[in-house]
Amino acid sequence: MKKKRYVLVGVGVRSRFYYHSIARDFPETCELTALCDVNRTRMEYAQKVLKDTYNYPEVSLYGIDEFDKMIEEQKPDTVIICSIDRTHHKYIKRAMELGCDVVTEKPMTMDAEKCQVILDTVKRTGKDLRVAFNYRYSPYNSIVRKLIMEDTIGEIKQVHFEWMLDTMHGAEYFRRWHRDKRNSGGLLVHKATHHFDLVNFWLDTNPKQVFAFGDLMFYGRENAENRGITKFYYRTKGSENAKGDPFALPNELIEDQLHKDMYFNAEQDDGYLRDQSVFSDGISIEDTMNVLVKYENGAQLSYSLNAFSPIEGFKVFFTGTKGRIELVVTQRIPNPDDVESIHDAAIARKSITVFPMFKKPYSVEIPEAEGGHGGADPILLADIFGEPKPDPLKRAAGHIAGAMSCLTGIAANKSIATGMPVDIKSLVDF
Repeated sequence: MKKKRYVLVGVGVRSRFYYHSIARDFPETCELTALCDVNRTRMEYAQKVLKDTYNYPEVSLYGIDEFDKMIEEQKPDTVIICSIDRTHHKYIKRAMELGCDVVTEKPMTMDAEKCQVILDTVKRTGKDLRVAFNYRYSPYNSIVRKLIMEDTIGEIKQVHFEWMLDTMHGAEYFRRWHRDKRNSGGLLVHKATHHFDLVNFWLDTNPKQVFAFGDLMFYGRENAENRGITKFYYRTKGSENAKGDPFALPNELIEDQLHKDMYFNAEQDDGYLRDQSVFSDGISIEDTMNVLVKYENGAQLSYSLNAFSPIEGFKVFFTGTKGRIELVVTQRIPNPDDVESIHDAAIARKSITVFPMFKKPYSVEIPEAEGGHGGADPILLADIFGEPKPDPLKRAAGHIAGAMSCLTGIAANKSIATGMPVDIKSLVDF
């Protein structure tokens, strides 16, 4: 069997998910031949990791101005995109024009204009675009999909979805590049694209109209001043004022070798700071968001996202014509003494309860699964890089699913700005 050739654009922390998997789990079906990034130091780190950990053949390194050259020289089948959100459309478009399929990290893109570019490019080139929605593959999310497909509670009419980002994970988005809405589209695009995609996936429908409220109510300098905070700093490293601040990037991570190699030793290449204060100026994204969505099948969603919760996890309640399903997942209750991984997605507690109308409620067993995001990550990676297998749940997400999820957040951003409901079909031409 001929191996598929891959190149990867954007070698930040998320890229490790892909290049470790290709080298470790799929050497018989996949070959990673090159990396492309604005930051040479970070690329050299990834190159070294591959060689030292897996004795992997040396991958070629290209600057972002050498993308076309990389495609010409490496002749990849597929380009993996893990770059900053505002650049996704650029690399998707050019990769497809040069004859490549694409696997992109979520969100597919961050505004309507860029989404239109992608839709037009797919239509014009006929190339394949895969959006890596790992949450679809979590066992509990797959079980809910199956229960709904089996008509367990009839036709879904109402969904209430609450997502809580805790003071470890939520704060991360306000330390990094995501804090500038021009880069990420805010959390209603960057983060909630996962959640909006899940609703589309569970209900097998698409959003029709969106209305939203959102604001920066906790993070940011002005909010901190209003709460009586008087000591401020721009970044954690080297700051006396950061000492004792529970929202500062923990010193253990500043001294961690991974963070040194990927970020602190790489600052001279592009000026990117990994450890900005969550209470400094320059934050333009919201931390408190509420969204209403009406779907093409008539169902309604009420959704909330909070980025400074004392608990990490989510709750989803489905009400249908034959009953109700409740999915509750607690990922983490933060421990200030545990800083092993801010991105730890281990599941502390999870439950699915079905409440049939006029019948006794019952719990649905959720199998234990190894791997990140409740066992989702290995399944997604096998689906992308392994031998294709039939999937009755249809968890693989293409460009239309990618568009529908991010357009929900894009519409919510527009609604926040205008105070008006937004029709999805008014944003792009499919």
